[in-house]
Amino acid sequence: MDVPFKDKVGRKKAAAPEARGDQAQYALGEQIGFYLRQANQRHVAIFASLMAEKLTTTQWAALVKLKDLQPCSQGNLGRETAMDMATIKGVVDRLVKRGLVHTAPDATDARRLVLTLTTEGEATVARNLSVALQISQETLSTLTLAERMMLMELLQKIC
Repeated sequence: MDVPFKDKVGRKKAAAPEARGDQAQYALGEQIGFYLRQANQRHVAIFASLMAEKLTTTQWAALVKLKDLQPCSQGNLGRETAMDMATIKGVVDRLVKRGLVHTAPDATDARRLVLTLTTEGEATVARNLSVALQISQETLSTLTLAERMMLMELLQKIC
């Protein structure tokens, strides 16, 4: 059964090829990845315009999660922030260089680094929590409260 949907300006569109079960041609504007990328670009632009500390979204995620978990290993921080090992290493290296994160060898496993926030890292998180909430609100500003809740639930379901 064809189930039409509306694009972001309210125009009716045909159901995605998967939903129709036929061999329709691939149309970029009908793909979930296309819209997820646009939504992410919008969020990153809002984040960059409002975050005063010149932090990236991945740096902010690492700082906030580290505040909750510290002390923790770099690998665990990567898992908890959904970053692969190469990405979390680069993020941590930049945060260490900025004086926001301290690293030390793990006393029981020399292969692991234990991370903690520095005093400045703690202060950075505290200064920017309200800004981070504002960024989330601005990203979702075109949605009703019910739509926001539904979007979060659906994204969690596919992640």
